[in-house]
Amino acid sequence: MARLNIEGREIAAPANCSILQAFIHAGETLVEGVGCMGQGVCGSCRVMVRRQGEPEVKTALACETMVEDGMQVAFLDYFTSSSRHVYRIEDIGDSWQILGTIAETFPEAAHCRHCSGCDRACPKQLDVQRGVNLAVAGELAESAKVFDECVMCNLCTLACPELIQPNHLGLFVRRMIASLSLRPANLMQRLQQIERGEMAIDLDAPGAHPPQQG
Repeated sequence: MARLNIEGREIAAPANCSILQAFIHAGETLVEGVGCMGQGVCGSCRVMVRRQGEPEVKTALACETMVEDGMQVAFLDYFTSSSRHVYRIEDIGDSWQILGTIAETFPEAAHCRHCSGCDRACPKQLDVQRGVNLAVAGELAESAKVFDECVMCNLCTLACPELIQPNHLGLFVRRMIASLSLRPANLMQRLQQIERGEMAIDLDAPGAHPPQQG
């Protein structure tokens, strides 16, 4: 058993479980924001973690971070940015104008200070700053690879002094690539299976509907 502190409460949990599992093991009730349990979006189980003997506090995802003796954990509230980038992917038809489209939709991306704050904040340890710079330079395929494992936790947005919203820029790049190229084969096959009735959609399955706001 590992003994750790979660949200100010001392708990003991099996050493082979994640922070999220330990939180449940301690009898705590999850009320919002855990995407893998049908309550929110992936990336919303964000936590600040301080390991025993380490002065630095790091960000992590509670679902994939294993508990350790002496660990201190605090959950971070999920937030959405007050400003939004408005665009219509179907209006992007000329690939020769991609650089202009990025500059027009995400003008702040060119003002990256290269402070690496987004890199340090990313719980997936992605090269976020590099992904932003590649997008500005028009290297969309390479930029998309950087953001391929992004879980949209918004921590890079919180850390950016220029308010670039790198994760949303990464999503924009990936959407543009998909709209201007052939669709993924596995997605097309899955859609055909659904249309032929080979894969039924259970709308009453747990997690099929977002939680009711009340």
